Amino acid sequence: MNVISVQNNLGLPKYKQIILSIEKAIEEEKLVKGDRLPSVNKVCLAFSLSRDTVLQGYDELKKRGIIYAIPGKGYYVKSVETTIKHKVFLLFDELNIFKEDIYNSFLKNIGKNVQVDIFFHHFNLQVFQKLINDSNGNYTKYIIMPTDLTDLVDAIKTLPVNEVIILDQTNPDLKVYPAIYQNHKKDIFEGLLKGKTRLSKYKKLILIFPGSKEPLGMKLGFEDFCTQYHFEYEIIREFTDREITIGDLYIIPNDRDLVKVIEDAGNQNLKLGSDFGIISYNETPLKKIVANGITTISTHFEAMGEILAEMVLRGSKAQIENKSSLIMRNSL
Repeated sequence: MNVISVQNNLGLPKYKQIILSIEKAIEEEKLVKGDRLPSVNKVCLAFSLSRDTVLQGYDELKKRGIIYAIPGKGYYVKSVETTIKHKVFLLFDELNIFKEDIYNSFLKNIGKNVQVDIFFHHFNLQVFQKLINDSNGNYTKYIIMPTDLTDLVDAIKTLPVNEVIILDQTNPDLKVYPAIYQNHKKDIFEGLLKGKTRLSKYKKLILIFPGSKEPLGMKLGFEDFCTQYHFEYEIIREFTDREITIGDLYIIPNDRDLVKVIEDAGNQNLKLGSDFGIISYNETPLKKIVANGITTISTHFEAMGEILAEMVLRGSKAQIENKSSLIMRNSL
């Protein structure tokens, strides 16, 4: 019991005194890796504490990866890295250049005293559920990118409600959680509206929307814009066995389809920006130079990572809509 000190009238919650005592004992090497901590019952009796108070302190250390529990045996020192103040579970749908920008920005802004473990569910509900179940109770924060997966709310609800942040896409069932998200319906509508003068020279607007990974809001926003402003439009699932017609404008969420359209245009000897147009979704450095510049509608991914880090560090409960913009280039 000499490694734990709890005092009355100290002005510090008693569970935090337990945490600080154990951290100090580790720093002074009174506790080393593998050592067993005093049992919950012993701490309760020694300092006249409730089990909930002691468990709150031990659970916080467990989530930070400093101690671990063996059912029926007790708590043991797992790591002597007491500087880790947050241990973050970060669940992305997949790794691409946009997610990499979010991730790198998040790491840059989160600081050195935070451990971040990254996972991917690849749009698979079973993988999503397993990752959530396996991680539950082992982290101080859970950052979840749910995408458009259905039937995932029950899995998320098993996590501590105050430790979850929703990233990139949200929905009414997840409104209880803080979030930093894209409003895809609004973003594409306002992006097209900003470029409306240039859009007017095209005969037809064509959205390539496979619908497997792309947010539904993107399609809805496109339809609303074309209907409200009387543009002829078409939505196709893929760009195959199709000729580009002079006067077509393609809105392309997927970069593989972007390459196909540009290649086919070259085979047809069509000039991008005059014979036909392209608006790509999501900004990348290459789009500044490919085909003399590709116009994009894109959220600010680095800003998303920065805001996410701030939410973790400050314990924010806000729901923040990330900004998006139309970046005009020669393809429009």
